[in-house]
Amino acid sequence: MAGQDGMTFNQLRKVAEYFGRGVLFFLEQGPVDEALVHTLQFRTLANQKPELSPKLKSLIERVEKQREIYLSLCEDLEDNGRPLFNPPALPQHDPREAAGIARQWLGLSEQNSFDTYREAVEARGVLVFRSNGYSGKWQIAKQNPILGFALYNPTCPVILVKKETSESRQSFTLMHELAHLLLHKTSSIDDEQDMQSHQGGERNANAFAGHLLVPDAFLRHINDAQRPDDASLYDDWLAETRRAWGVSGEVILLRLLDSGRLQQSQYAAYRHWRARSAIPQRDRGSRLYRHREPKHVFGDTFVRTVLDALNARHITLAKASSYLDNLKINDLQKLERHCAGL
Repeated sequence: MAGQDGMTFNQLRKVAEYFGRGVLFFLEQGPVDEALVHTLQFRTLANQKPELSPKLKSLIERVEKQREIYLSLCEDLEDNGRPLFNPPALPQHDPREAAGIARQWLGLSEQNSFDTYREAVEARGVLVFRSNGYSGKWQIAKQNPILGFALYNPTCPVILVKKETSESRQSFTLMHELAHLLLHKTSSIDDEQDMQSHQGGERNANAFAGHLLVPDAFLRHINDAQRPDDASLYDDWLAETRRAWGVSGEVILLRLLDSGRLQQSQYAAYRHWRARSAIPQRDRGSRLYRHREPKHVFGDTFVRTVLDALNARHITLAKASSYLDNLKINDLQKLERHCAGL
């Protein structure tokens, strides 16, 4: 602009990649219209957390693009078997009643895991993605406080849950984000503080998730007389129910606290112990099962839709690969056999 030498093409390309754009974006004439560049859902999340990193913003846009791909493929398949998002009417200010209705709507049994919770939510027309544990474009870094986000859409909302060592924490994040979709009908992005918040919409979302994962009837299975005096032993005391319900000890203790069966000092002692306890880091694992990663990241609904479109010859093998995290052709064939149960 000062009449001096400008950026080279390679420099401009690097800037474009940093912001998740193509080079041509910076060559277009005229000012930028934010409403055309970013969706309403994206702007909602960016306004909630202005400090979001460019990498995380790119991830949000990538999730939105995957939803567009999914809906386009469903249209090509003439919506063959696509679960429709048709949520029940829920009371806005009664998380206990709302959670009970939602639990019936999801058709949950008494024993669950993150996978069964995810399957139930996907069966109701919500895409559920999970960030990858490996470094790459689908990862949320471990040091990033963001635990998940929800992108509201009246016909096909999306939830992304951060992959964590504890799957029970992922279950709570999933139901917290579902609360924003069902109760508030809005997009939301949440970090650790939001999951502990006692104010406004976050408080309702936390209460909803707690009652959905641990209904009042479940608490009758817990024997208070067997509760140890040492808070560091609470997880052992609740081990059987934690495994059966697919939830963390903290969620159960919070429900006991809310019901008046646990004192605030006892819960605080547990929280203090948890804060001082180092969570063991699991091994990064092997890429031996690379063909299964798209299902872990994008969920069964998305993956099967891509494979159905491929088998119906609506998309090429190369397109299917690009939609499934650039899976190699050999791994794509393994994924097909895996989904077929072979």
